[in-house]
Amino acid sequence: MDSLTLVCTVSLLAGGLYWFVCILGSAEQKGKHASQLTGGSIQRENVQDNYNEYWSFFRRPKEIEKTENVPAFVDTFYNLVTDIYEWGWGQSFHFSPAIPGKSNLESTKIHEQMAVDLIRVKPGQKILDAGCGVGGPMRAIAAHSGCNVVGITINEYQVSRAKAHNKKAGLDGLCDVVCGNFLEMPFEDNSFDGAYSIEATCHAPKLEDVYGEIFRVLKPGSMYVSYEWVTTELYNGEDPEHVEVIQGIERGDALPGLRSYSDIAEVAKKVGFEVVKEKDLAKPPSHPWWTRLKMGRIAYWRNHILVMVLETLGVAPKGTVDVHEMLFKTADYLTRGGDSGIFSPMHMILCKKPEKPQES
Repeated sequence: MDSLTLVCTVSLLAGGLYWFVCILGSAEQKGKHASQLTGGSIQRENVQDNYNEYWSFFRRPKEIEKTENVPAFVDTFYNLVTDIYEWGWGQSFHFSPAIPGKSNLESTKIHEQMAVDLIRVKPGQKILDAGCGVGGPMRAIAAHSGCNVVGITINEYQVSRAKAHNKKAGLDGLCDVVCGNFLEMPFEDNSFDGAYSIEATCHAPKLEDVYGEIFRVLKPGSMYVSYEWVTTELYNGEDPEHVEVIQGIERGDALPGLRSYSDIAEVAKKVGFEVVKEKDLAKPPSHPWWTRLKMGRIAYWRNHILVMVLETLGVAPKGTVDVHEMLFKTADYLTRGGDSGIFSPMHMILCKKPEKPQES
């Protein structure tokens, strides 16, 4: 090979890698670039060990059932996946019904805005985002409603990412983020005018614990809406394929255990809420939420090859390939759950805290 050919070949390879990493960036325009993949708050040299530790929970299922172990389990998960989520998904870590003629980002924003419309808050009021992630929904909701939004996430790295995004979007005056456990929130009783959770309370080992905390911090007469991950009426616990799909979703998304759709309203009432409305937003006439995963198969493989290259070069920490592969497999389980109708990530429940305390 002559020197000119060699230079051209190296230049082509370098240019291709630069395009993949720095120009192509994330699948969603406002996420991270592939060159910025990290292990969150985990030191680079410990990412692989933390990934192995995460999977060790599933080899000891009784450990996941212990409430005191779940926060660390979920925190580890979000340290491992947050950058990959932002890179491949954007700043909103949740699903939404597909809307004909709308992009994924537009459909997501509409889904988020609907949440705050449902709780009927006014500009200037203070509302809670219980399980805010890096704050994609928070920013969409603050901009749409004019409310002051306080988010809480257990993951310290997500707090730093959310605050950086808030400032960049010019919404740091309306949005604040607190690092904490939504099972024991550092907020006063009766201090919020409304609250919402978007595909977040599925991480709670007991739904009544997080619903009870939200009930406590809401002012009397205020409303709360949650989009819940559930198994539907089509799920059959005696069907091995159904069980495999649901367990695959649980393992790949740090869930102590998926709940049945039929349990949600009962739990809300148990902690004192009045149930105003309940509806599975994933059901027809809504368009399938999981097509976003199906249509991204080529992108997933392209990204996986890129992650392998970046880890080999030492740009991404060792263990990033394993985490990305885990998410790739989880996407398949989610797609199968959506296709079969046995799983929904958007079972909506709208609740109200009574104006007066209920008599015991």
